[in-house]
Amino acid sequence: MQNILSHQEIQQKITRLGYEVLENCFEEPTIFLGGICGNGIVLAEKLKKVIQQESEQNVVLFEINVNKDEPWKDPVQLSIPQSELKHGYIILVDDVLNSGKTMQYSLVKILEEPTKAIKTVALVDRTHRRYPIKADFVGLSLSTTLKERVEINLNDTNSEAYLL
Repeated sequence: MQNILSHQEIQQKITRLGYEVLENCFEEPTIFLGGICGNGIVLAEKLKKVIQQESEQNVVLFEINVNKDEPWKDPVQLSIPQSELKHGYIILVDDVLNSGKTMQYSLVKILEEPTKAIKTVALVDRTHRRYPIKADFVGLSLSTTLKERVEINLNDTNSEAYLL
């Protein structure tokens, strides 16, 4: 087990990601932050705090529930009415972007409504794509083998990221 990000480094990356999101959508009255279940929603909550400290924009946080192992098996569900996303500026958030499968299935659900824009955020991008997804905002790009995996703990006092 190799530590790849310390608590302080994770906090700095979350702050920077929040500023990058703001720079790209500062003219939007409302931003929708969609966190994928698990660490994605935790990261989205932390990004929301950064954005709200620096901006008067309305930030709507919602969770995307998707079966990460077999996303085609169960319907993808949103924690807000899907109609609220109509013509919205949406930021899709997950902690680790690997094959792109989870984010792709989440994206398909969001695209059932017409949107203004969709951007993606990943704290760690592993670049092992099997799906046509890219991260618009990345905390750390990491080259790994397919057998390795990244584990992230996003608690308030001792966040860490490991390569296993």
